[in-house]
Amino acid sequence: MKNSIKLKGRMKAYLQSSLYLGFLLAAVDVLIYFIDYRAGIVLSGFIVFYIAIILYMMFYNKPVIMNELVSFATQYGQIQRRLLRDLELPHALLDEAGKVIWTNIAFERLVHQDKGYRKSITSLFPMITKDKLPGENEEDEVEFDVEYETGNYIAKLKKISLREMAENSDIIEAQGYDGYLIALYLFDETALKIALREVDNQSLAVGLIYLDNYDEALESVEEVRRSLLTALIERKVNKYIASLDGICKKLEKDKYFVIMRKEAAMQLQESRFDLLEDVKTVNIGNEMAVTISIGMGLNGLSYSQNYEFARNAIDIALGRGGDQAVVKMPENVAYYGGKSQQMEKSTRVKARVKAHAFKEIVSVKDEVYVMGHRMCDADSFGAAVGIYRIARTLEKPAHIVLNEIGASMQPMIDMFINSDEYEEDMIVNNMQALEMVGNNAVLVVVDVSKPSITECPELLKRCKSVVVLDHHRQGAEIIENATLSYIESYASSACEMVSEILQYTSDTLRLRPWEADCMYSGIMIDTNNFMTKTGVRTFEAAAFLRRNGADVTRVRKLFRDDAAEYKAKAYAVSHAEIYRTCYAISVFHGDNLASPTVIGAQAANELLNVKGIKASFILTPYNGMIYISARSIDEVNVQVIMERMGGGGHLNIAGAQMENGTVEEGIATIKRTLDAMIAEGELDG
Repeated sequence: MKNSIKLKGRMKAYLQSSLYLGFLLAAVDVLIYFIDYRAGIVLSGFIVFYIAIILYMMFYNKPVIMNELVSFATQYGQIQRRLLRDLELPHALLDEAGKVIWTNIAFERLVHQDKGYRKSITSLFPMITKDKLPGENEEDEVEFDVEYETGNYIAKLKKISLREMAENSDIIEAQGYDGYLIALYLFDETALKIALREVDNQSLAVGLIYLDNYDEALESVEEVRRSLLTALIERKVNKYIASLDGICKKLEKDKYFVIMRKEAAMQLQESRFDLLEDVKTVNIGNEMAVTISIGMGLNGLSYSQNYEFARNAIDIALGRGGDQAVVKMPENVAYYGGKSQQMEKSTRVKARVKAHAFKEIVSVKDEVYVMGHRMCDADSFGAAVGIYRIARTLEKPAHIVLNEIGASMQPMIDMFINSDEYEEDMIVNNMQALEMVGNNAVLVVVDVSKPSITECPELLKRCKSVVVLDHHRQGAEIIENATLSYIESYASSACEMVSEILQYTSDTLRLRPWEADCMYSGIMIDTNNFMTKTGVRTFEAAAFLRRNGADVTRVRKLFRDDAAEYKAKAYAVSHAEIYRTCYAISVFHGDNLASPTVIGAQAANELLNVKGIKASFILTPYNGMIYISARSIDEVNVQVIMERMGGGGHLNIAGAQMENGTVEEGIATIKRTLDAMIAEGELDG
């Protein structure tokens, strides 16, 4: 590339001023010719001589002047270069490709490289790649947070155009320059980051500790030793919190308020809240081990927000069955523990209180809407039918919101659609419900507490009064501002909960036989024919439904498999892969079946009958998605496994959905999740 250097600006004008004056004198000479031509001739001779001398001096002195200017610029540049070289701020120059072409002493000292290092900047700072350099990403200046060895730095990279640099010169003019350099500066923020980290570690963390089964544990020990059991539990909790330099204050007989530094709360997380297991070791003859729930609030903008996080966290922990810790932060929620099956409450006081509250809400409303989760099952529809019967007994119009109906549920729903005893608008779809709903309507959500998977999430926003009845363990996503929330994870099914509410609603309430069949089938399906999550109250609810006309034979006929479904289920069971000797993983292919997800869940149940299997996972591709059904008996909490994959459920029954990906990727994800949880100690290998 050829470069030509010329004078420019004031220096150029100054050196050419004598020549311009000669031209001006020539113009004056023309006027003198009109006055006295002899004087004009004399002046013309002088002008020629003057201009010749000026031109000679200009061309003769120009190299000397340019040489002096270049020498001055060079000396000035050397001074600048020396200043940059000795500058304490690490500084480097890069070419367009990100290759280092010059470094100062501070930069060489930082990266432990000698003068003359000429490799790519990516070799020193991997996060600074070529595509992120200014110029490559159409930005003239970029900034990165980088870590080098034990230091934290802000790297600023600025594009320097060679053409603009030459054009900004006041002395010389450059033509033909092109391209650019990149100036890199590293600002050391290590001390600042350490200070901020220390301040953050010292910030307040708020916690709440609740004893899950305080009353039941005391009842299991003789009266004279109850105070000793209470004292031992309190001592265990206080000693544990004190070891973390925290403060623990007893609020009630079974509730504690905890304050500690965030650093201590993070230690609790690293130990995976081993206090959960420590408390269970307190035993002075009590038949039932004491379990606790912990809710922690971190990273709030204020102390009050951390306390609110702690309250939300303890509610989630209790809603998920207790015996676990939940840490709530603005950006996410973390779960720990939850390996124990929640004990069924023998008392039905809570059910009676909730039933009376529900009755009062419905009594003052004009109409009732009921909806469950998408792809409704027997439990969801059965519970909706029970709520419908309560509303009709209280003489309120009621509508069940249903959209897509699976083939396995079609016969049951047809009994209501084709019956003259029910209104035409008993079952409506989303659009109809949104058009019909009034300002004084109550929405009852059954068998689900996650708004995103309800039949009609928009209906939640339209109804000012919302009631939630669910038996699944709560996750981070919940229905906000519910007027009444009745979530009991110990219940076998939503139909069991609704059956109890039915008994306290009205003395004149009577279910019709097919309504009782729907609710009985919901209990039967969710308990796998009364084999899982079945307690005393489950059988009491089933007995109530039997007294109202539920027929076991009719229910069994409703859910018989056809030959194709049975063969597909048997194929999935027979081709299951046994991973780590105790986890069964298989794929259910039901392309030509009406309800492949339901049959896939049944196949997961069947795999638990194999000796040595702790948990089973069935992947069912359906409508462009992968549905995962997870099942266990008692040793593995499949809920926490599915939560890591974006799903949820119960300790023994859970599921998840994958919108993008293949079956092979789903199997690999399950294996990675199991490996990670085993490495973390969440699962046994």
